[in-house]
Amino acid sequence: MSYIADLDVKSGPVHDMILDLVKRHVAITSTLPVFEVEVPGRPSIQPRVLEALSPDARDRFLAFKVRMGDTARLKKSYGTETSPMAGAFKKEMEFEREFVKQGGTLLAGEDPTGIGGDLAGFGDQREVELLVEAGFTPLEAIHIATYNGAQYLGDAAKVGTIASGKQADLVVVKGDPSQKIEDIENVETVFKDGVGYDSAKLIDSVRGIAGER
Repeated sequence: MSYIADLDVKSGPVHDMILDLVKRHVAITSTLPVFEVEVPGRPSIQPRVLEALSPDARDRFLAFKVRMGDTARLKKSYGTETSPMAGAFKKEMEFEREFVKQGGTLLAGEDPTGIGGDLAGFGDQREVELLVEAGFTPLEAIHIATYNGAQYLGDAAKVGTIASGKQADLVVVKGDPSQKIEDIENVETVFKDGVGYDSAKLIDSVRGIAGER
């Protein structure tokens, strides 16, 4: 794992691979949140995530988080008390920036696997925030998470952007994510097929059950 942090994404074999992926029109889905939870010290665990998890899933996740930073385990696994995940995580961000710079199609996801704690919905929001941390502008990150996915699936004529005649699948947030990406978490209303749903009530309806199956 430690060698990943030393890879050069702007030249050599990795860069050649990026160019080949772009040439062959291979899209890549960024799943930064699933990697982030394995980096000791990040992210700051949000109460909303812990509240959504079932008691067993929450206990497992917190135990895994402690294990990720255990110096004895790190020493045994990597020969150092410093986790290599931080460097690998940063390199993944660099890889995604370079991929897009070379003309690649980057999609956004969150793949709720790994050690847990990366929940559908919350993880999607975190993915967009991490794309901004990786160096994309807020508008670029939102574009990746909305239009790019719709275009790749062949559904851009129906969803992915706001336009007359498209499906009214929208979220209303308090704030301006184009200026402050963290505002993307402040969802007030979710519209599906033009019907509005209270975001807080939706979250309450699944409180304490995520990870049960």
